[in-house]
Amino acid sequence: MSDNWPPDPNQPSQSKPPVQPNHAQNLPPNAPYAGKEWQLLEKTLMASLVEQRRARRWGIFFKLITLGYVLLFGAVVAKGCSGSAKSGMSDIDMSKPHLAVVDVKGVISSDNEANSQAVGEALTEAFNNDQAQAVALRINSPGGSPVQSDEIWQTMTDLRKAHPNKKLYAVIEDMGASGAYYIASAADEIWVNPSSLVGSIGVIMPSYNVQGLMDKFGVKDGTMTAGAHKDILSMSRPLSEFERQHVQGVLDNTHAHFINAVKQGRGNRLKNPDANQLFSGLFWSGEQAINLGLADKKGGISTLESQLKLDNVVEYNPEDPVKKVFGKFASQIGYGFGETVSKGFASQLTQAAANDKGMQ
Repeated sequence: MSDNWPPDPNQPSQSKPPVQPNHAQNLPPNAPYAGKEWQLLEKTLMASLVEQRRARRWGIFFKLITLGYVLLFGAVVAKGCSGSAKSGMSDIDMSKPHLAVVDVKGVISSDNEANSQAVGEALTEAFNNDQAQAVALRINSPGGSPVQSDEIWQTMTDLRKAHPNKKLYAVIEDMGASGAYYIASAADEIWVNPSSLVGSIGVIMPSYNVQGLMDKFGVKDGTMTAGAHKDILSMSRPLSEFERQHVQGVLDNTHAHFINAVKQGRGNRLKNPDANQLFSGLFWSGEQAINLGLADKKGGISTLESQLKLDNVVEYNPEDPVKKVFGKFASQIGYGFGETVSKGFASQLTQAAANDKGMQ
C-alpha cells in the first residue's frame, strides 16, 4: 500500500480540483475548432436550439388561435344556414296561445323564399298547432309567378275549410300587388296600411322588338326552329297578327283565373268591380283599397295582436330552399371538418411537445 495511506488528518488535503470537461481535449491539436473557437460554436448552436424551441411554441399558440377562429366561423355559418322553418320560435312560445305569422316577402317564385312549398308548409304547421289562435299571412311583395301564387291560394283555401274555427288574416305592409294580392284574396280578412300599394289585378308578358337596332348595326338573326311559331317571342322580329291574338288569349285566360280567385275570396265585399276597374291592372293605396272592397281594415300585426287579445306572436317563417339544402350540407361539413381539425391539431401538439422535450 501507499506510504500516504492512511491519510494524516493534520496534513492539508492533497486532492485536486475537479477537471471541467473540455470538448476540445477530444480534438486533435491541429483541429480548426479547438479551444475558445469550439466553445463559441457550441454556444451558437445552443442559442439556435433555444430560438427554434421558442419559435415552435409561438407556432403552436398561433395554430390554436387559428383553430378557434375556424371553429367559431363554422358554428356561425352552420347556425345561420340551417335554421328551420320555425326560425325565431321557442317551445315556450309555441306551448301557449299565440298569433302565428307566416311571411310572404319579395318576388313570388319557385327559387325564392316566397315559394308555394315553403309558404304552404309554414301555413300548414301554423294551422295544425292548437295553440295558434289565429294565423296571419304578412305580405310585402310585388307579385310574381301566377302558378306559385295560385298554389299558395289553394293551400290557404283548403286549410280554412279544414280549420273553420281558426281565422286566417292577410296583413299587407308596403305592397301587396298582382300575385301577392291573388294570395291575400284567400284570407278571411285583409288588413292594410293606409299607404300600402294594393291591387294590380292583371297579367303581363314583356316583349321587345330590337329588329331595327340589329339592322342598324348589321346584326343578323340566325335562329333555327322546328315549328312555325317556336320563336313566337323572339326579339328579332315582330309578332304576326295570329301570334298576337294567340298570346293575348293566353293572358286573358290567366287573367280570368285571377279574377275568379279574387271574386271567390272577396265575394260581395267588392264594390262595383267593373265600374271601378278593379280588374284592369290598376293599383290603389291601402285606404282606397278599403273603400273599393279590396281590403277590410287598417292595421298591422301589432294591431291585429291587440284586437285578438294575444300578447305572443310566433313566426312560422318559410325557409329559403337553397339555404335549407346548404344548411344541412354546411352542418355535416362543419361537423366533419371540426373533428378532422381537432384531431389534426391534437396530433401536431403531441408531436411538437415530444420534439420540444427531446431538444431540452
